[in-house]
Amino acid sequence: MKAITAKRTLAGIAALGAAALVLAGCAADTAEEVVSGDTTVEEAPAADQLDFRACAVSDEASWNDNSFNEAVFDGLMQAESELGVQVSEAESQSAEDYPGNLQAMVDANCDVIFAVGFNLIDDVNIAAQAYPDISMVTVDGFVTGDSENLKPVVYRMVESSYLAGYLAAAYSTSKVVGTYGGLQIDAVTDFMTGFYFGAKAYETETGTAVTVLGWDPIAAEGQFWGSFAPNDATGKSIAAAQLEQGADVLFPVGGDQFGAGTEAIKEAGGTAVMIGVDKDIALTAPEYAEFILTSAEKRMGAATFDIIEDYALNGTFSAETYTGTLANGGTDISPFYEFDSLVSQEIKDRLAELKQGIIDGSIDPVS
Repeated sequence: MKAITAKRTLAGIAALGAAALVLAGCAADTAEEVVSGDTTVEEAPAADQLDFRACAVSDEASWNDNSFNEAVFDGLMQAESELGVQVSEAESQSAEDYPGNLQAMVDANCDVIFAVGFNLIDDVNIAAQAYPDISMVTVDGFVTGDSENLKPVVYRMVESSYLAGYLAAAYSTSKVVGTYGGLQIDAVTDFMTGFYFGAKAYETETGTAVTVLGWDPIAAEGQFWGSFAPNDATGKSIAAAQLEQGADVLFPVGGDQFGAGTEAIKEAGGTAVMIGVDKDIALTAPEYAEFILTSAEKRMGAATFDIIEDYALNGTFSAETYTGTLANGGTDISPFYEFDSLVSQEIKDRLAELKQGIIDGSIDPVS
């Protein structure tokens, strides 16, 4: 592992003891616990590990969010098990934890640090400037300065969400579909915009009017519950209101809202379904599978693993932006599972044509 010769403190970083932190080592026969202030650091080195440490910091939604944090964590764990790299991770409980958790990863001598989510953009950019010799990755973020050690990972979620919107309109009996988001930021509204235009493409092709509730991409106005908190009560109330307006397909964007959405659907007494986000929700959260038509996947786990693999095995790290698309498999819709028989072959074929059209540029998913 490369040596870090200076342990500078980031501007405004809270004391490490105040951060909500878990440093997890790879599997080993024994483990040591070191307590520093309120922080427990647990490390378990294995004799045959690679001399490479990959690290990640979550946002406040936690590693078990059925969403983007969990996807990155999955990629980290895959790298640990398949490549033999060492790993450390810090789970944030609030935004106040971000600077301290990033500093903790620096202090853990990480070779690469993933900062997960739009909310960590400012802090990871500060960290990248302060530690130019440490490679960092901002997932769903961007570079605000001239750092050559910070790699953005972004996704063209309008592409897979366009397919999800077309499917939603085709599946819907009422021809009313709804979407709503956690926060009005690009990482959220890209899903909603693709969904809107996909549903409207079905309307144009078939001549059947489709109403999309919750987001108008032209006016940039929509419904948001104001956080990424899982199963938020406000998100549930938005879902209930859209169901009352006739929506029978819901697309909640912003973490795990599927428990809240399930409750809203059951209380409405209907047969509405949802479309998952980020992960293959029917597969990874089977308790919701009977309500999940498909998911618009943001395959962060695959990108995380690929970046670690290239760096750990080949010594290659580039600050060039990684963009997940339908073409490179960074995003796509999930299988239909128990809904497969309810989606006609005609619609399946049309979705395949739309996907190819987006890939070859003949279809614009934002128009």
